[in-house]
Amino acid sequence: MSFVHQKCRNVDVPYLGSQIYRTSVPDDLVKWNRDWADYAPPNYTDKKVHGQAWADPEINDHNQYTFDPKTLSPINPIGRTGLAGRGLLGRWGPNHAADPIVSRISDEGHLEFVAIQRRDNREWAIPGGMVDAGEHVTQTLQREFTEEAMNGNIDKDSLKELWSDGKELYRGYVDDPRNTDNAWMETVVFNFHDSNGLLNNVDLQAGDDATALRWIRVDSKEPLYASHAHFIDLLKSAHSK
Repeated sequence: MSFVHQKCRNVDVPYLGSQIYRTSVPDDLVKWNRDWADYAPPNYTDKKVHGQAWADPEINDHNQYTFDPKTLSPINPIGRTGLAGRGLLGRWGPNHAADPIVSRISDEGHLEFVAIQRRDNREWAIPGGMVDAGEHVTQTLQREFTEEAMNGNIDKDSLKELWSDGKELYRGYVDDPRNTDNAWMETVVFNFHDSNGLLNNVDLQAGDDATALRWIRVDSKEPLYASHAHFIDLLKSAHSK
């Protein structure tokens, strides 16, 4: 689990879309059970979050999580991040996402996957996104790929076979740069492998949240967003069996 809790402690750059810098958290003080009496990270929730239908109110009541007795806010299950509040995340506690890894074997015999270049930070990523209220994760996986890798052009008939054979690779916490002490990302990752050339006649193109799209070889060592490199390692393991 070495991928966990690195990108969400980055103090070299301000938190996304702000001028707020995290408190530096040494490795040996990440865990909440390590005493740090002077720990007082900045508290930041982006103004864009306030009042949104998909966001929690400022006052929270989440008894299902471990919470800070002083602030009554849920606390990150992995440990300190150097930033309190919700940052850019709408929900106190876990914010749920779904990440579809669509893969194929190239003509040269290499395992590769569809990736998009994020518009916000130019990093390459799996084309996933947030689970909408009342939405089943299987719906999210298909919707996000359609929005981010097909520019919203729905071709249900061409991809029905692809979506019917997904394999779960991961479920849990994500080392996301948006994470804070009180709000964090969790995801479900599914692999949809195109073994029959179903995507050969599908127009793949970047959606509004991306600047580019391409197939990336799993052994390319391309730097990826959040925990996505770990997810691609899981993809490689799944296809090596």
